[in-house]
Parts: sequence; C-alpha cells; structure tokens
Amino acid sequence: MSDSEIAGCHARLLRYAQSLTAPSGWKVEVSGDEIIVMAGPSVIRQRNLLAVREQFDAHRPTGLMPSENTDLASPNVGKLRNPDLTCIPFSVVELGGSEVPAELAEIAVEVVSPSNPENDLVGKVRDYPLMRIPLYLLIDPREGTIVLFSEPDNGVYHRQRRGKFGDSVPVPAPFSFELATGELIRYPA
Repeated sequence: MSDSEIAGCHARLLRYAQSLTAPSGWKVEVSGDEIIVMAGPSVIRQRNLLAVREQFDAHRPTGLMPSENTDLASPNVGKLRNPDLTCIPFSVVELGGSEVPAELAEIAVEVVSPSNPENDLVGKVRDYPLMRIPLYLLIDPREGTIVLFSEPDNGVYHRQRRGKFGDSVPVPAPFSFELATGELIRYPA
C-alpha cells in the first residue's frame, strides 16, 4: 500500500470512530487500525488528576487553557486520542467542534487505568510523539511512579524523566515548574 492509501484508510477509520456514540461514562479513541472504547475514570484517578491539574493551572502560560477529555486528532497518522488532561490554545475555540488538532496541544497527561494499563503505557507512548505532542506526563498509581516524556522527533520521545510518588518532577517550558507528586495516591493492592 502506498502512503496515500494508508492515510486514506486511517482517515476512513477515524471518520467511522467519530460517528460512534459511546455509552454514557465511556470514551472512544483510535490508534493505528484499532478503535478503543474505555470506561470512565475511578475516584482515585480523578483525585490524582486534580492534584496535577491544580499545579498546571498555577503555571499555565497565558493563551493556554486546560482541558480534560478533549479529543486530539491527527488524521495524517490515523490517531484520535483523548488524554485525561491537556493544555491547548484558547484559539481552538474558534475552530468549533469537539476535536482539536493534536499538534496544538502542549502536553498530554494520563493517569494509568487499572483495567487497561497497556493503552497508556504502550499505545500512547507510541502515539503521542507521532501526533507531535511535545510532552507526555504518565502517572501510574499501580506502581506509584511518574514519567515525563519529552523531545519528540521521528515518532519517538527522546527524553524521559522518571520518579516515584513523593518526588519533584521538573516540567520544561512552556510550563517551567517542579511538579510535586507527594499528594498522589496509589491504587489499593
């Protein structure tokens, strides 16, 4: 298959996924040739996300807005992802609709789901650099760990900062702050 034929297949799959109506409390994503339907987050995931979001809100550059569960679309690479949290330009409001071009996102934040950890640990580590998202913050309450992926190039992240809950994680520009992780909660064993 030629690159244009592959792009056409990705675009058709993306359009099909966009036409689906997920049940209440569920969300739809596309990765490569897969449509992924996932249940909504647990209370621990929501608590951890709030602890992180409050810090990003305090260090958010002018012109960016936080957004939870926003569809980030990359039709050229056949990806539709819905991070737990992202920061996108206020100007996307002018685009209308429910999707944002992924390359406009400054960061994607994910709290690992206990029911489908591979989606965050493998699929999104693969997809987000292809979608040209400069930072991917991965919080894993199963293990009590955090990883910040950065410097995407040629479809992969070239830098990783790893830590444990309780560590400070330096978040680079445009945010430029030390993320405190002491309030993050692990899932019960």
